Amino acid sequence: MSEAEIQSLSDDALHLLIVDDDRRIRELLRRFLQGEGYRVTAVESAEAAYAHLRGLHFDLIILDVMMPGQSGLEFASRIRAENTPLAEAPILMLTARSEIEDRVKGLEAGADDYMAKPFEPRELALRVASILRRAAPRIAAAGAPGQNAVRFGEFAFDPDRGELRQGDEIIRITERERDMLRLLVEKPGEAVSREDLGGGGGAANERTVDVQVNRLRRKIEADPANPLHLQTVRGYGYKLAIER
Repeated sequence: MSEAEIQSLSDDALHLLIVDDDRRIRELLRRFLQGEGYRVTAVESAEAAYAHLRGLHFDLIILDVMMPGQSGLEFASRIRAENTPLAEAPILMLTARSEIEDRVKGLEAGADDYMAKPFEPRELALRVASILRRAAPRIAAAGAPGQNAVRFGEFAFDPDRGELRQGDEIIRITERERDMLRLLVEKPGEAVSREDLGGGGGAANERTVDVQVNRLRRKIEADPANPLHLQTVRGYGYKLAIER
């Protein structure tokens, strides 16, 4: 039987899901993040998450990559593809692997951020708070795009809400994709460097930017291999071609 620990704090507290097969790490994160004022649910596997938590709302998922049964990468890909309450939640991946290829695989699976083990709990809490701040605009009331929305083709991106729409349909994007779109619409039609899009960090970070751009293109381009909207500026970065 799976383990689920649900801490009932204020109904207004943000709710975090921890999925990690290491009991020690689950307990450490549960206690620390509860002390930071979050509601925390902790389970030991992807299967336990599905069995017990499908109907709950989560504001963020902290997900281990290497787990028995379904891996964190498989779990992330699955929930991103399904229409469940978990599909919209930002994902922070934890792994003992820190190589760039592992980070790229995590981003391709739908993760928003990545931390290598071992980690300092305080650093993780700061990373969680940063992701949740970026996610906050999604709480804005639903409706037509606001007056600051930028249009390109059939799409409109509202930088205030952090909301991407295709006609009346809201398109799911990750927090990193949302951050990149905000940077691109700040300079419509102008090149933005890979370094700026990745927040600094050198060649490894630039590689992850390319992965995230390719993933975003699959959502906004009819032919991602020949993009009309999100264009490459060779040797520098990318630009967003918008309607004037």
